Amino acid sequence: TDRKKLHTAPAGQVFRLRPFHVLVATGGGYAGYRKYEDYKSEQLEKRGIEVPVKLASEWEVALYKSVPTRLLSRAWGRLNQVELPTWLRKPVYSLYIWTFGVNMKEAAVEDLHHYRNLSEFFRRKLKPQARPVCCVHSVISPSDGKILNFGQVKNCEVEQVKGVTYSLESFLGPRICTEELHFSQAPLGNSFQQQLVTKEGNELYHCVIYLAPGDYHCFHSPTDWRVSHRRHFPGSLMSVNPGVARWIKELFCHNERVVLTGDWKHGFFSLTAVGATNVGSIRIYFDQDLHTNSPRYSKGSYNDFSFISNNNKEGIPMRKGEHLGEFNLGSTIVLIFEAPKDFKFHLKAGQKIRFGEALGSL
Repeated sequence: TDRKKLHTAPAGQVFRLRPFHVLVATGGGYAGYRKYEDYKSEQLEKRGIEVPVKLASEWEVALYKSVPTRLLSRAWGRLNQVELPTWLRKPVYSLYIWTFGVNMKEAAVEDLHHYRNLSEFFRRKLKPQARPVCCVHSVISPSDGKILNFGQVKNCEVEQVKGVTYSLESFLGPRICTEELHFSQAPLGNSFQQQLVTKEGNELYHCVIYLAPGDYHCFHSPTDWRVSHRRHFPGSLMSVNPGVARWIKELFCHNERVVLTGDWKHGFFSLTAVGATNVGSIRIYFDQDLHTNSPRYSKGSYNDFSFISNNNKEGIPMRKGEHLGEFNLGSTIVLIFEAPKDFKFHLKAGQKIRFGEALGSL
């Protein structure tokens, strides 16, 4: 009689699951499974065994997109800005350096105690001579990373990795008025791809660079050009690592991205920064009005901003190698540009590249 009575809630209340919890658990579990499959594919590739392309079905893409990656990325961004105690900084950053193979000897500040939070560490600057800019070639790599694909754009389709494509028009969005792009000639064709080519004898080229978490996270101008227009696509924040890019068709069209459009000496030129999981923040240094992964923007829309005004007829001039923007962790840069037919890439698919090294030239 002296024992305390135990009051238990009905089993239905204890194990009640809400739709949100089901989505997170199911989507997160499936994302983990996909990560494991990607790891196995990477191991086979390292052994020289070609992995057949297996695209995700519509329900698999829908399931992946059900994971609240935008919310999780905002939470990750908040966590990254929390100031770490001085005694904790070296162990935390050392673990990250060991996990992702970061070369701190290139950093402008090698002392790990200098970085107050993870965000500052991710956005660390390099020593002035760590990345010499190639002056011989006309287009250089805007960032450190891995070359996923490159070549000519064909049939309005661009390869994100070998064998997996996305629509050029879906990726860039509707064509921008030629008055903003300083084009002196009318478009030569009717297709979206032909409308971007402004000079007879030119072709449209592309290059995709994947930035891993251990890479230098800033990106720079790949050539001398003028930025006339910015288009921001709010979207999902799915992983963009090569395994997922090989699995989901039009992955880059699903994800949040910032498209900078303008022209260089050979015509049309664009650089697109594609967001990814935990990389909701994309910053363009000269664009203070840009706010990515914001709850006020809904998926499926886009926001335009023109750098051409009555006071500025030229847009934003960028010099080759000049600082352009940054990611908060690592993601993907896509270059799409017009050039003469004798333009040659100096690349191999899958190779590692560093900012300042040559991509191609005439």
